[in-house]
Amino acid sequence: MSASVLYDAPGPRARRRHHAYSVAAAIAIVAIGWFAYRGFDSKGQFTADKWKPFVDAEVWRTYLLPGLRGTVVAALLSIVFALVIGMVFGLARLSDHRVVRWVAGVVVEFARAIPVLILMIFLFAYFANGQVFPADQLALAAVVVALTVYNGSVIAEIVRSGIRALPQGQTEAAVALGLRKTQLLRIVLLPQAITAMLPAIISQMVVALKDSALGYQITYQEIVRQGQQLGAAQQNTVPSLIVIAVIMIAVNWSLSVFATRLERRLRRRKRGRTVVAADSVLTDAVPGLDLGRAK
Repeated sequence: MSASVLYDAPGPRARRRHHAYSVAAAIAIVAIGWFAYRGFDSKGQFTADKWKPFVDAEVWRTYLLPGLRGTVVAALLSIVFALVIGMVFGLARLSDHRVVRWVAGVVVEFARAIPVLILMIFLFAYFANGQVFPADQLALAAVVVALTVYNGSVIAEIVRSGIRALPQGQTEAAVALGLRKTQLLRIVLLPQAITAMLPAIISQMVVALKDSALGYQITYQEIVRQGQQLGAAQQNTVPSLIVIAVIMIAVNWSLSVFATRLERRLRRRKRGRTVVAADSVLTDAVPGLDLGRAK
């Protein structure tokens, strides 16, 4: 019998018990799904007429495509801004100056603690009263700023932890060679940390894409709000939500596939990169260093 580091391998009775639990859970899930289906079907939500609007191009132009465009625009803007802010505050938390570290830490922890929906509502009300943005852009601005603040703070922690996770010996060796802090980050730490942080950063991008759906609470024209309006107009709420869910799953899956391929490409490029002579690296990093004389 094989053993595990975390727990002992289950015996025959435990395995039978686990199988029984799995079968019971599967039966319960199927039963719940069946009762839900029967309930919606009794209301006529799964008849062919309820699905006909989705083969009408006008329905897609009026409801679904504008909603998808609003979701993608808000997600892309917030992701770009969050990456910039996250990188800045992540590096600020690694600063040698205590005041900079303290201020960056307070901002990041405060931003992470605020619920995104509450922040969206607050920003929407603030922008509307202060007339900061045009009236037709208030909801978009509130969604983008709220997602940027939250996801930027999370990315800042990803950057900080990613750099901290690198072997300390690399930092000590670079300091011993006389590299400045900016050179240390640019030449030694960031190229390695970015590859390691990429899965977590992409996961946070998926979170930003999904959280953009919270904009329906402040009348932002995103895909969930458009799906609800379509369901109310066509009296097919359940089919509309199913179609919206399929679209969101497809978009998130595409982003995950892109992230996986990008990570593999970066790792493959890193493994296949030609090894550069240490002398040239050091002389480029430390101008004026004469290794020939040192030898």
